[in-house]
Amino acid sequence: MTQKLVIHVNGKNRTVEAEPESMLLYALRDNLGLRGPKFGCGLSECGACTVLLNGKAIHSCVMPLKMVEGQKVTTLEGLVEDGKPNKLQQAFIDEQAAQCGYCINGMIMKAQALIDQNPHASRDEIKVSLEGNLCRCGTHMRILRAVERVTQGQASQGGN
Repeated sequence: MTQKLVIHVNGKNRTVEAEPESMLLYALRDNLGLRGPKFGCGLSECGACTVLLNGKAIHSCVMPLKMVEGQKVTTLEGLVEDGKPNKLQQAFIDEQAAQCGYCINGMIMKAQALIDQNPHASRDEIKVSLEGNLCRCGTHMRILRAVERVTQGQASQGGN
């Protein structure tokens, strides 16, 4: 049965009308119009739907909406700072890390969670963090370099 649920997304409480058992991904995309998280597999295997839940990277395609009430959800759109891409997003742009771009949401969100926990993560730690996210285009090295720009203090703020 459809209910009105309040979820905290990108710093704001948002009301969505949905079934509590429906997946967070659908509420974000269909109810709130957020296009960062993507539907990839629906099985928590590809990472395209990754968002942050209280700072931890999760797959929104398998997270029931009722489980996120009262918690902080951050999407790709929520990483923007002062209307500009944050350092990590800008590093992905600078490295031209996206080819088709479908995986980039998950890669950025997973990398952001890592950087928030370990701002100076090593190359091996970055690889381990991202290994559950799939990219079929083969831009893995560009993605890795983008994350390293941030962990090595070489990234600039968006628009600079």
